[in-house]
Amino acid sequence: MKISSIKQERLFSAKISYTPRNLKLESVTTLLYGDDIIPNAGDIFLARVTQLGQHHELELAHGRRSALRVGDEIIVCYGNCYVPDQFEAQVPNHFESCDLVAPSGIAARVNHRYSNTHAPTTIQPIGLLADSTNKRINLKDTALPKLVSLFPLPYTIGVVGTSMNTGRTTTTAMLIRGLTNAGYTVGVAKVTGIGSGHDTWLIADAGSKLTLDFTHAGFPSTYLISPDQIDAIIETLVTHLCVANVNAIVIEVADDLLQHETASLLNSRIFTKTVDSIVFALGDAMGAIVNTDLFGHDKLPVVAIETADATELPILNKTALSSHTVVDVLQIPLQMTVTQALSANETYSNNKNFRI
Repeated sequence: MKISSIKQERLFSAKISYTPRNLKLESVTTLLYGDDIIPNAGDIFLARVTQLGQHHELELAHGRRSALRVGDEIIVCYGNCYVPDQFEAQVPNHFESCDLVAPSGIAARVNHRYSNTHAPTTIQPIGLLADSTNKRINLKDTALPKLVSLFPLPYTIGVVGTSMNTGRTTTTAMLIRGLTNAGYTVGVAKVTGIGSGHDTWLIADAGSKLTLDFTHAGFPSTYLISPDQIDAIIETLVTHLCVANVNAIVIEVADDLLQHETASLLNSRIFTKTVDSIVFALGDAMGAIVNTDLFGHDKLPVVAIETADATELPILNKTALSSHTVVDVLQIPLQMTVTQALSANETYSNNKNFRI
C-alpha cells in the first residue's frame, strides 16, 4: 500500500456526492492507493471520471445534480447495488477502474446490466481517503451515534411495495402530508435500498420534520447485508426520530419483498415490534393479493393498500393519503403527544450538523 498527502484545496474542489455527504473534509490528510488495496463497502475515495455512461450527473451533498465531465474528480464510496431496471453490481476486490452505479455516489463493478440501460459511467480510483493515522475513512465513521431513547415509540406506519417503481416514495410523501394535516409531527426512516438524495428531498418537501436513511447508519446500500444489520439500522434511525420529538413515524421499505434483504423483515422481531400498521404501494392486483397474504400469514397489520383493487382493505389514492382523514381510514389514534422533555431536543442538537 502506498501513502501520499493531499491538499485540502484539492478535496474541496472535488464534487462530493450525496452518500458520503457527512464526511468532514478537514479530517482527510492522506490518500491510500496501490495494487494490494482491497476495498470494503462504505470506503470513501477520490476518483476521476474516465467515460460517461448511464449516470452523467452526480447528486451533490446539498441536493443539486451536477453534470459530470470526463476528467472531473469526485468523492464517492464503494457499495453493493441492485436496481432491477438498471444494474446489479458488487464492491470489487481490486483498486482499479470501476463503475458509478448510482448518481448518489455509489461505486462498484457491474455484474449485470439490464435491457434498455446504457453502459455505466466508469471512474478511476485515485486514492482511499484516510485520516492523520493513515486509517481509511469509511461511511460508518460518519454514522449517527448510538442513542437510548427514554420516550415511548410514536405510532409507526410501514410503507412497502411489490417491486421497484410502484410509487412507494410518492405514497410515503402523500401519507406524510395527510399525517401533517391531521396535526402530527412526522419523522421518516428509509431502512432499505440504495442511497438516493432525490427520495430524501421529496420526503422532506412533503413535510417530514426529520428524514433519515440507512446512510445515516453507515451503509451506502442494504444490498447483501445481513438481517441483523437491517435490524440495527431500524433501531438506530427510529431511536433518533424518537429523540427528535416526532409523534408519528413512517418507515419506508425499498425494493420488493422477495428480495433477500427486504424479505427478512417478515421475520424480523425488531420490525414487527416497531410497526403498528402497514400500507402497500402496489402496481397490480396480483401483487396486492400475494403480499397482503404474506403479511397476514406473519400477523403483520396490513391496514390499507394504494392503487390496486383486489382485497377487502381500504384503497387510498393520492388525495385520500394526503387528507387529514387518512388517520380515520388507518385507525390511527388521535394526536395526543404534548411537547416532550427539552432534554430530547438538547440531546439531538449535537447532531444538527448532519445533512438529511
